[in-house]
Amino acid sequence: MMGGLRIDVEDEADWRLLWMIIEDAQSGEESLAIRLAGTIADEEVAADWSEWVVPDLEKGFNAELAFVKMVIETARKEAGGVAGPLWIIPREAPRWYGALNQARLALEARYQFGPSDQIDLAKLPVEKRNALVRSQFYCALQSALLEHAMEQP
Repeated sequence: MMGGLRIDVEDEADWRLLWMIIEDAQSGEESLAIRLAGTIADEEVAADWSEWVVPDLEKGFNAELAFVKMVIETARKEAGGVAGPLWIIPREAPRWYGALNQARLALEARYQFGPSDQIDLAKLPVEKRNALVRSQFYCALQSALLEHAMEQP
């Protein structure tokens, strides 16, 4: 037993939901690293950040997404595209956590959900409602990672 978190994928819809982590994370007009740079008010600091920090952030963010994509593709192939397990082992959990965070931040930037206690799902357009449900799923998956897969100090 390797420990970690096991996701039992039941059908094509489940594989698609996992794949949406990648699509959602990459859905913004600007990358997360560039959006973060845009939050810096001081122009000189922002310029330095863009020159020195953004490239490394981009590299790290892209590596997280590439890794998660590879794990999903491998698990799906091993399952023959139907029901099967996907394991997130402790040493890989931080990359998953980061990819999920990227997806959630991209969805929030695009749809600006705001506080969840003020959202009326029935009044949301279908696309926004689906995005919110995915964001909530990503948050729940992050919580499960923290509880079951992230190595504790």
